[in-house]
Amino acid sequence: MSLLEVRDLSIAFGGLKAVDGLSFDVAEGEVFTLVGPNGAGKSTIFNMISRFYEPTEGKIFFDGEEITHLPAHKIAELGIARTFQNIELFDHSTVLSNLLMGRHVHRKTQVIQDLLFTRKARADERSHRRRVEEVITFLELEAHRDSLIAGLPYGVRKVVEIGRALAIGPKLLLLDEPASGLSVEETRDVAFWIEDMKREMGLTILMIEHDMGLVSAVSDRVLAVADGKFLAQGTASEVQSHPDVIEAYLGTGVNGEPELKKEEAGA
Repeated sequence: MSLLEVRDLSIAFGGLKAVDGLSFDVAEGEVFTLVGPNGAGKSTIFNMISRFYEPTEGKIFFDGEEITHLPAHKIAELGIARTFQNIELFDHSTVLSNLLMGRHVHRKTQVIQDLLFTRKARADERSHRRRVEEVITFLELEAHRDSLIAGLPYGVRKVVEIGRALAIGPKLLLLDEPASGLSVEETRDVAFWIEDMKREMGLTILMIEHDMGLVSAVSDRVLAVADGKFLAQGTASEVQSHPDVIEAYLGTGVNGEPELKKEEAGA
């Protein structure tokens, strides 16, 4: 059963199509990864699913319900959470406070109840803290619980970003380059956590990632895109060996042999 369905999705910026007629399904309980060269439209796809961008054409369905034109604040309520390629945390708040931010969609109390800290507000707070403590334990963040984000190493902040998304209690987790900037050991930890999110939490994960080692380790299926268009879909090894994917990354020379594209060569 498909939890997420994307149908003929397109978006244009100033007449330039960043995503062009893309369709794919993400099955419940799988890790589905988007790969492609820089500028392929991967993060733009995430921004349309999470409703930061309005598609020019196409439809998006989540858990059988069309969400193409829902306001962004409704997406988390439905059970979709995401991380960002560039870390988006409150630097001068603690790890605990940042994770509690992820619980805002589950608030059941009114402002006056929170101000007076009524019995209902206290019960609500305890419930949110229990969930956040579970996430802290799962991601092994106990040592950093009361630390300010600004004083933490980059790798720990990346983990906190994942933790805030998990605190929402999603059905579908969008991970935007979770291994970007991480060491080999930290990337290995991310792979373990993704496997545990799928197995123990029952999460469905849609991921963007350039580290093909991580992609191969955790992905059930991989979709390659370039210039916002479908290139190939299958297992990680099938996609990596697909001629269209090789050409998109390397280009094709005058004799039909792969050659390094200028942008990949740093020209």
